[in-house]
Amino acid sequence: MRTVGVEEELLLVHPDSGEPVPWSAAVVDRAAQDDPGQAVFQKELFGQMLELATSPQRDMAELGAEIAGCRKEAGRLAGEIGCAVAALATYPLPVAPALTRHERYHWMAGRFGAAMVDWFVCGCHVHVSVESDEEGVAVLDRLRPWLPVLRALSANSPFWQGRDSGYASFRSRLWARGPSAGPTELFGSAERYRQRVADMVASGVILDTGMVYFDARLSTRYPTVEIRVADVCLRADTTVLVATLIRALVETAARDWRAGRPPLDPGVSMLRLASWQAARNGLEQDLLDPVTMRPRPAAEVVRTLLAHTAEALADSGDALGVEEAVAQLLHRGTGAREQRSFLERTGSLRDVVVECVRRTQG
Repeated sequence: MRTVGVEEELLLVHPDSGEPVPWSAAVVDRAAQDDPGQAVFQKELFGQMLELATSPQRDMAELGAEIAGCRKEAGRLAGEIGCAVAALATYPLPVAPALTRHERYHWMAGRFGAAMVDWFVCGCHVHVSVESDEEGVAVLDRLRPWLPVLRALSANSPFWQGRDSGYASFRSRLWARGPSAGPTELFGSAERYRQRVADMVASGVILDTGMVYFDARLSTRYPTVEIRVADVCLRADTTVLVATLIRALVETAARDWRAGRPPLDPGVSMLRLASWQAARNGLEQDLLDPVTMRPRPAAEVVRTLLAHTAEALADSGDALGVEEAVAQLLHRGTGAREQRSFLERTGSLRDVVVECVRRTQG
């Protein structure tokens, strides 16, 4: 059974006003007082952001319990220094983010200029174990058409700079402005993947391999593929659903590779369209079908993903849980729909932030 680990980026906000506060260093220091060797909580690009990371898990119920526990602990630590955590992929109101003091981040600020402000966004990165780089690249080649569906399922960023962006996942549109972000061509082998990454670094546009921000990549730290398309999800159970589907997609891709089945190749131009459509619509309207690249209702496309991964989900014992979670999500809606409902009810984006603080911890 493949292991799965999750990294979530959360916003630190004032518990009453919802204003972002640049106190991530204080939260991490507070965590280190309790556990000097802790690696769960880390600072991020901006001081108003806090990253949490789970341990690798094989059982998805245990992963869900760990995510919920990490979120609760993040809330406790934040509360002890006077702030709260919110699983928001974009901050709804205008904000001036404070860059974290780090040589790497200051290099990025000098290199990318005003675009850095657009990266005040929070994602969810899912790591799934692979046996080798060769298997990992084979998996990456076969995941490509399915990644926009995961983006739609996780969509949780409708607001930006005080207004409705018109997108369900505006975070992904902001992140796509980076020079190395987005979908990739087929690599075909680990050697070709490594050569492409080396060429990108040699170009001088990016600093190192850590700045290769593909939608899915080989991890630079672990023996995993790292899937980076998801918004941080408002609810922990959505994170678990996305992680479970990603593991099933990885396993399905690996089996197809071992069986000699070639990857679908709609081309990067069509993958960009599919990614845009998923960011625009979430689960509310049509997505592009991963097989045909033609529009179909979102619920039908999600069912296609479930059919594609059915064998892997059954073998891992996750099929029934995923069916129930998908049905619940389609009924309740994504975080983007929930945020818009909060605004319709309260009339205040600040109240949306405060409501999302409550939802973040269940």
